[in-house]
Amino acid sequence: MIKHDIVIIGGGPAGMAAAAAAYDSGVKDVVIIDREEKLGGILKQCIHNGFGLHKLGKELTGPEYAAVYEKAVADRGIKVFYETMVTDISEGRTVTAQNSGGILKIEAKAVVLAMGCRERSRGALNIPGTRPAGVYSAGTAQKLINCMGYSVGKRVVILGSGDIGLIMARRMSLQGAKVEAVCEIMPYSGGLTRNIVQCLNDFGIPLYLSTTVAEIHGRERVEGVTVAQVDQNRRVIEETKRYIPCDTLLLSCGLIPENELTSTAGIPLSAVTSGALVDEHRQTEHEGIFACGNVLQVHDLVDYVSDEAEIAGKSAAEYVKGNLHSAVTVKTAAGNGVRYVLPQRVTVPPKEDISLFLRVTQPFGKVRYTVKSGDEVLAAAVRLKAAPGEMEKITVKAERFKNINEEITVSLEEVQ
Repeated sequence: MIKHDIVIIGGGPAGMAAAAAAYDSGVKDVVIIDREEKLGGILKQCIHNGFGLHKLGKELTGPEYAAVYEKAVADRGIKVFYETMVTDISEGRTVTAQNSGGILKIEAKAVVLAMGCRERSRGALNIPGTRPAGVYSAGTAQKLINCMGYSVGKRVVILGSGDIGLIMARRMSLQGAKVEAVCEIMPYSGGLTRNIVQCLNDFGIPLYLSTTVAEIHGRERVEGVTVAQVDQNRRVIEETKRYIPCDTLLLSCGLIPENELTSTAGIPLSAVTSGALVDEHRQTEHEGIFACGNVLQVHDLVDYVSDEAEIAGKSAAEYVKGNLHSAVTVKTAAGNGVRYVLPQRVTVPPKEDISLFLRVTQPFGKVRYTVKSGDEVLAAAVRLKAAPGEMEKITVKAERFKNINEEITVSLEEVQ
């Protein structure tokens, strides 16, 4: 049995930032366990720029952003277990992992979950049709092109307008492929506005909203797809079906936090985010186990992943030092127009200001957010627009939580 103060599971942007923050908070015995041969996670295949504007004040590619934190880990001498898969977290925070050397058992004083997320597969989407070659998740296609040098297709249809799908529409165009269409089953795009402009509009790629792939055609290789508009219940409208010839279908239909390990450890999950239920320290309902990054909630910007990971890393260090004690908490809840609020509970009174993160249920114009506990307004904020693809943050001053003992609700209303 090996003993370490803090074990970070996952070596992507969240894991690296959490490890550096924990180390800087005074706990030097920090280790990272990663299943890949190199740190960086998904950033290694994201060769486009746009990373780091908020966090580092400069525009970097994914590998460049990852390199900043990889250097931070190396400079601090933080030990990394590469090509090592964690299989279990048992009672007492004993982490079981395996690699080519055999089975590892690590007894940790604190654990930070930073396993990231995965894409929904065709099987999860239940798209009718044959099972030919040429159907990829957008992330798989991205890795094949950017990391392995393969060309995945020449005529492409993309289902889903999340950020990965939009970025891959541009990448396929730059690769010399013809992107016939991006289809989105919802009446709005799930991606950032800047990606719609830079990745679709700038390349003349059409975006069809309230539209899905109704059938895949082809025996050995994709020959085409049937697309159709959907009604308000997302059912195919038969008379709108049309055929688009193509040899490749990319699926960009949402990301799912990689929480099998969390679930098997018995840690309660949110039915909305599919991540763990946490407090403002990012501590789960199992004491001493923290979560951050895309394993907790799917972020739109890696800069915010790093911010959240630093909270988790610092909190894990404070827990190890005995400075993070059980305290009275109140729950947070999503009100009108809000899909979820994170953290799901807040210590009262908190030592520092609390930032609440949320996503809205649908696109809105100008809105006013209101944070309330009972009849007391804790904070309010006005935004010129709101969209499900863009995470919102509202900060509440610590002193506003004094004498609060009722559930905290965040809601919105449209304003002129």
